[in-house]
Amino acid sequence: MPLCESSNGVKIYYRRYGHGSTKVLLIIGLAGTHDSWGPQVKGLTGSIEANDDDDLEAPPCVHTNQEEKSKLDRTRDEEEEEQEDGIEICCFDNRGMGRSSVPTNKSDYTTTKMAGDALAILDHLGWKKAHVFGHSMGSMIACKLAAIAPERLCSLALLNATGGGFECFPKLDRQMMSLAYRFLRAKTPEQRAHVDLDTHYTKEYLDEYVGSSTRRKILYQEYVKGISSTGMQSNYGFEGQVNACWTHKMTPKELDTVRLAGFPISVIHGRYDVIAQLSHAKRLAEKLHPAARMVELHGAHLVSHERPDEVNQALKDLIEASKSKEIADDWSYMPESESGWLILRAPMSLSKLRSDGANTLLTIYSFLGKLQLSFIYIIGLLVMGFDHIKSIFCIMKPVRVATIES
Repeated sequence: MPLCESSNGVKIYYRRYGHGSTKVLLIIGLAGTHDSWGPQVKGLTGSIEANDDDDLEAPPCVHTNQEEKSKLDRTRDEEEEEQEDGIEICCFDNRGMGRSSVPTNKSDYTTTKMAGDALAILDHLGWKKAHVFGHSMGSMIACKLAAIAPERLCSLALLNATGGGFECFPKLDRQMMSLAYRFLRAKTPEQRAHVDLDTHYTKEYLDEYVGSSTRRKILYQEYVKGISSTGMQSNYGFEGQVNACWTHKMTPKELDTVRLAGFPISVIHGRYDVIAQLSHAKRLAEKLHPAARMVELHGAHLVSHERPDEVNQALKDLIEASKSKEIADDWSYMPESESGWLILRAPMSLSKLRSDGANTLLTIYSFLGKLQLSFIYIIGLLVMGFDHIKSIFCIMKPVRVATIES
């Protein structure tokens, strides 16, 4: 079983797919396993067969003549030339989930420590640099990794990203409250599968027919099978990963490090995501300009499954863009296309953003944004308090009773 040892004896389970000089590290989100990257593994490598056991056993020594040896050398050279243009992917189970270690202390779960796990895998595999793609909580971890070791990244993709703390909270409405209640009550793979489907996909997508069955029925069976094979996440793992999301924070200095690192960034999001709000992803993309491109697609939290072709194309575009030593001007200035992609425009060049004046403006903008949110929060509390007092007075107000004439 392929394991990588990280800090404090934590062991991380990983799998590798494909062959090539282009290395891609995929980081999954809360309560997910490496299997969740299936559509991207297939789309980028052309196969879903893991190759972790390829070189575990050395081939037997066979004596060959010079002519046979020359043929073998030519075959190896041809294979290496074909693999040179290919993609090798590594995806893994985060600590607290799947076949990786499950620390019992909540303090062992932070996005910084989990970014350390990802860095340990890069070292373990001998990858000097890699394209790093993260989904949901995985995007938080990927951001931290980019801030800790920017020299190890070729590019950065943040799928269905959100911030830490209160930004982790989904949009609070009747649908979300129902999903949260069902999620907490789910004790079996069958119950969990029903909740996950409604959380991960749009209703429109689930109601589509694939042959004689709806996609909901097909995915339900796959989800039950997947959850049953890996087991329900332990309380230690779930509470720990939630703690990592809640305590996650990217400081202005860390964001500057990522933004000015010199690699292109894609922020990819489903516009109907009920977990990670689209507004947070847009705000993050704005903070990472001009290195970042915002790609908005028709889909929900698992837009990587719901719209795999569009997501995979966006990732391929990102890999291609990284081959340039400088971020192209049109990376952030690309207009909105007919496919429905929303590309945020960069207001200024990379050189201008390096200036102290621009950093000061960014700090002021960030402060005003926090002030605005605080103001809205206070106004909301006042309105709620006023309505509550008003309802009390309505209850206490005496009711007039009309006299009845005999």
